[in-house]
Amino acid sequence: MRPRKPPITTALVGLNVLVFIAMALSGASPIAPNTGQILRWGADFGPLSLNGQAWRMLTSNYVHIGIIHIALNMWCLWNLGFLAERIFEPWTYVFTYTACGIAGSLASLWIHPLDVGAGASGAIFGLAGALIAALYLGHLPVPKSAIRGTLKSLVAFAGYNLFFGAVVPFIDNSAHVGGLLMGLAIGALLAKHLTQPRESRNQWRNYVFLAVALLLFASFAYVKKLNGNVTLPPPAPQAASHSPVTSS
Repeated sequence: MRPRKPPITTALVGLNVLVFIAMALSGASPIAPNTGQILRWGADFGPLSLNGQAWRMLTSNYVHIGIIHIALNMWCLWNLGFLAERIFEPWTYVFTYTACGIAGSLASLWIHPLDVGAGASGAIFGLAGALIAALYLGHLPVPKSAIRGTLKSLVAFAGYNLFFGAVVPFIDNSAHVGGLLMGLAIGALLAKHLTQPRESRNQWRNYVFLAVALLLFASFAYVKKLNGNVTLPPPAPQAASHSPVTSS
């Protein structure tokens, strides 16, 4: 059952769309913005993100490379978001989405720091991973047949899009994997506490995301030590991006 008004999903989709509209109004191409345009709006790029502009690991999740990219990503977010708002309380949803997006950006900076990356699919993959772990490991008051069907759909979504990202050029599959692994870990840690009383559930959530924040900070320090000295100029406009997710 879908909630009539999914406020978190609506806000996230709205924010992504507003950024895309602002980019277009500023002169960026709505079909295929070039590297300079997406960098200006906060895309991820090793020489910048690892040297004083770490905020790009977050902002890049709200920047998209053309109308098709954002349309596919927002369609997937909209569908996954309805389920997430049934399983997670609002702050858990927001923290999970944000942490997985940053994890995807970090994975991208680790594997290929000289590619320019943008898009929400690392966060979307993470949301799917958190839902998979929560449904599989949690004791939710939902019929087992419904959980099995939903799990099959989520696993198929992740598997298909990872395969798609592996065979299609200019798709950053490392961001997908980074987001997915972070989501699976978060979902696994939260699963057994989802049906506890609110106070204990929120306390455990705070512990989990404090640990996640420390892990992300340590990962950033490692990636910066590894690739922070990369200083080549930005690549040509046909840069790699975080993949538009094609189905959910």
